Amino acid sequence: MNQLDALKQFTTVVADTGDFRQIAQYQPRDATTNPSLILKAAQKPEYAPLLRETMQRFRGRPLDEVMDRLIVRFGTEILGLIPGRVSTEVDARLSFDTEATYTRAERLIELYQAEGVPVDRVLIKVASTWEGIQAAKRLQKRGINTNLTLLFSFCQAVACADAGVQLISPFVGRIYDWYKKSAGASWDEAANAGANDPGVKSVRQIYQYYKHFGIATEVMGASFRNTGQILALAGCDLLTISPELMGELRQSEAPVPRALDPQQAKAAEVRRVQYDEIGFRWALNEDAMATEKLAEGIRAFAADAVKLEKLLQA
Repeated sequence: MNQLDALKQFTTVVADTGDFRQIAQYQPRDATTNPSLILKAAQKPEYAPLLRETMQRFRGRPLDEVMDRLIVRFGTEILGLIPGRVSTEVDARLSFDTEATYTRAERLIELYQAEGVPVDRVLIKVASTWEGIQAAKRLQKRGINTNLTLLFSFCQAVACADAGVQLISPFVGRIYDWYKKSAGASWDEAANAGANDPGVKSVRQIYQYYKHFGIATEVMGASFRNTGQILALAGCDLLTISPELMGELRQSEAPVPRALDPQQAKAAEVRRVQYDEIGFRWALNEDAMATEKLAEGIRAFAADAVKLEKLLQA
């Protein structure tokens, strides 16, 4: 059995791509997209007709609406290829506006419903800012499931759990990137690999906390740089993996032992914590890596949203 199939025995595998033509061959249950992935796919010549058709059909509408319609179109195509859910992101430029995030998420769901997609097949992706988490809390109460993204710190994960969000996406690779860059020449790759990878350790701490306290929020490791990070999180609720890394896993038949186990988490010594807004902002501020990576991630997604708008206008 190859490693991808072995991993699927105890972890839900999710495709991390906007390129729906690549998805079917790996048979993931769910799929995730973000502005950068949609932009990457939209620039491929085979997607030009889809862009043209969307622009022609909704010419004269506000650009933000046309953008949402394009993103929903990609999501709808993806849902035709998978049995599960697709994650669709609210514009990152709204990351610090609870009301605007909530309103935009409602519109995305309405657009999906207009395409005949039931609400339970969509996860609305929102940045894990304090404002994003509050918007997600309201959306969950309305029956709209959320995926809290750009999550780098324990305090973000705790606040998401307390808000009752459906799923979180802690970013393994970007945490690893920060620590590697920060260490510079003193970085020891072998000593920081596998279970010792700083991104892997972050997800393991969150997983253990959630399972210990019976928190229903799903944990989906994201943003992987190599298969070692993926295998070190085997047993996590879900892992969202790029087609390239899925291909690597499929080519190997090395054993895949379970690394994360809910029973072990229940037996561990874990302290319950809670954050109000002030406590959350302070805890995030105290974590230099999370503060920098959250801001950088929002800026990057916002920049790619602008590029996608320009592509549509062109």
